[in-house]
Amino acid sequence: MAEQIGQLEAQFLAYAQMRRWTKVRTGDLRKPLRLSADQERKLLSRLAQSGMIARVWRGLYLVPPTLPLGGKWSPDIGLALATLMEAHDGRYQVCGPNAFNRYGFDEQIPNRVYAYNNRLSGDRRIGALELTLIKVADSRLGATEVARSTEGPPVIYCSRARTLIDAVYDWSRFDGLPRAYGWIRRELSNQRVTASQLVSLTLEFADRGTIRRIGALLEREGVSERLLRKLEQAISTTTGPVPWIPRLPKRGVVDHRWGVVWNGEA
Repeated sequence: MAEQIGQLEAQFLAYAQMRRWTKVRTGDLRKPLRLSADQERKLLSRLAQSGMIARVWRGLYLVPPTLPLGGKWSPDIGLALATLMEAHDGRYQVCGPNAFNRYGFDEQIPNRVYAYNNRLSGDRRIGALELTLIKVADSRLGATEVARSTEGPPVIYCSRARTLIDAVYDWSRFDGLPRAYGWIRRELSNQRVTASQLVSLTLEFADRGTIRRIGALLEREGVSERLLRKLEQAISTTTGPVPWIPRLPKRGVVDHRWGVVWNGEA
């Protein structure tokens, strides 16, 4: 590893360790390391390209507390997302496939990190982490829980019940239907979520199509009429019915209460 690190790189890493830096911005190194703006830019670029530090945003980098064996380092999810959102005065919550796996709905381990947030949209890379950032309105952030992180900042996930709602709401992005119907049935049966939670979060975070599908599902699961009426009131004016399974042809019996076409296994 010593042969891979030049004198200037080693000087930077030693200085960062001494100052206990976790991040560095363009301009931080010029005075202590006596660098020109061009020298600093090239140094940070070399370190990021070699995997010794991680570029978060223009002019912002994360620095490891100590360089691991092999010289490669990447921040964990909590550190990467917390730093990115702090730079943009934003908020995030990990969602979709990562949350599906966390709560045991899906055994597949995603190779990307999906995160709702209120600032950025699109794919990004921070160190070895591949991120898909989904920009949403402030009103669609909430219903979260916190998980431990290995490097400081906790990881903020959508809650278990919120994740179920998102699997129906964001079905096209996360390939959530019809899988989510089975997950919801199982979670209700095992009492890991309640019908009251699902109704409350559906009304807070879902659109009308999701409300219809959740209402139809919960009615078939024998949920109390009191809860069902709360959902029904939110769709008092409906247009054409929505398919139970969106990717299948819209043919089948129509549930007129919910405006859902039973076009697949219910």
